[in-house]
Amino acid sequence: MLGSSPVGSFLRMEAGCFQFLQKLWRLKYICVIIFSLCAVFYVFMMKGRLTEIKLGWDETPLSLKLLPEEKYKSMFLFDGIWLGPKNHCECVGAKKLTVYQLGNYIDKDKLAAVTERREKEFVDYQRRYPFETKDVLIAQPNTPLSYPIQGAEVMPLHTMVIPGLGFHGASTENLQVILQASFGALNTLADVSQDVVGGRGEKKLTISTPHVKLLNYILEHITYTSTEYLLDVVDLVTFTMGTHQVRFPVTIRQPGLPKLFDPGPDYNISNMVTITTKTFLRYHKLRVLLESIRQYYPNMKVIVADDSEHPEMIQQANVEQYIMPFGKGWFAGRNLAISQVTTKYYLWVDDDFVFTASTKIEKLVEVLENSNLDVVGGSVGGNDYKFKVIYEEGEDSSCLHIRYGSYHRLKGFPNCVVASGVVNFFLARTEESRRVGFDPKLQRVAHSEYFMDGLGILRVGSCNNVVVGHQPHGSAKSTREADVEKTYGRFRANTQEQVRFKLALHYFKNRMKCYTKA
Repeated sequence: MLGSSPVGSFLRMEAGCFQFLQKLWRLKYICVIIFSLCAVFYVFMMKGRLTEIKLGWDETPLSLKLLPEEKYKSMFLFDGIWLGPKNHCECVGAKKLTVYQLGNYIDKDKLAAVTERREKEFVDYQRRYPFETKDVLIAQPNTPLSYPIQGAEVMPLHTMVIPGLGFHGASTENLQVILQASFGALNTLADVSQDVVGGRGEKKLTISTPHVKLLNYILEHITYTSTEYLLDVVDLVTFTMGTHQVRFPVTIRQPGLPKLFDPGPDYNISNMVTITTKTFLRYHKLRVLLESIRQYYPNMKVIVADDSEHPEMIQQANVEQYIMPFGKGWFAGRNLAISQVTTKYYLWVDDDFVFTASTKIEKLVEVLENSNLDVVGGSVGGNDYKFKVIYEEGEDSSCLHIRYGSYHRLKGFPNCVVASGVVNFFLARTEESRRVGFDPKLQRVAHSEYFMDGLGILRVGSCNNVVVGHQPHGSAKSTREADVEKTYGRFRANTQEQVRFKLALHYFKNRMKCYTKA
């Protein structure tokens, strides 16, 4: 029989397999349908989610606004003074604050002419010191050009290879680069034809090549030659390729020769410091000062500037006395004294100070030797008066604010702080101090004016652990000394005329509108 024969068994097996495959096919179809439905559902859900995100990012109006003024105001305040963006400055009165409007100290009928002369001189100042008005450089986004943003420096009439120039994009049919300078000539050390590099030795250099490797080789060897004797100027060189353009600075600067002071093989304090002072009439005070100096520093040179009417000669070892015209003045005397210093540092003292065991000049020397300060003050009888000078620029003039106190501690010296000005007892670097100088027009009471002129030049600190004494007032031991003190007092006090002159001087010389003092 067929059913029991081997053939029949094979046919039945074949039929069962066919039915099984049919079931698998139907199951696969169902799975495909289920999977497709899931995919549709997932896409639908994600579309909704993406729509939410898109609405949140692109379609919801963005809030583009600044913080309220009360929230950001503190960011621009220093000691209560607004130092944020503005076109002009003002000096506003407040409690315990003295305000000087400098234009009020010039005759009204002369003010316009004085202001006109001042602005003419200011234009000349800006021409001579162009670094005061540097351009702002903005780096363009996603440029394929590399270039130096700092450090490209050349001496006048010298040549240098500009570091860092390069192109970091893909090759095109023709690559063209243009470099253009204002104060110098451009060239390349690469040995290529004029068809590739044009304008050699001129202010405008053109490079044309389809080869990126060759282009970068040329750029790596671009030279800049200073063609004018300029001492301190920044040339903004333009670097252009297609739609990409950048500007980078090349500084033309003539380094100065260093001026070094030999401290001697043993670094003896007397070879490093000269004591300077200015005297007027009060020889009894001066002799006390000199005696106290000799007690602690017997070999240190002392320079005395003297503008007394009838000078008394000081015949002492290591004392140099320079006689000036009568009543020449306070700052003229300081200039004279410091002009004769031959040591690295000078110590300024008033002629009525007195050295004590706490007057350790070595401590002040240690500060200047191990910091970047130019001037470091001490304490006069426990008073380590120091102050800050805060400067506000304006389009028409500037404002200055003097505030008591300091900025922060001097790193490495727990007894010292950083400030803008200090008392009349200070150690200073001789060369840096000479750069600033003391205005000889200021004849009587003047001190902070030196630090005002030194703003941005002198780095100043104050240490309260070095103390000099102050001779007591009214210590005259004779009628003659009492008469001298009385005469000295008449010369020392500022008259209203001298105050007016000093404030008018600030108006013109420092281009100041006003200043405040607390």
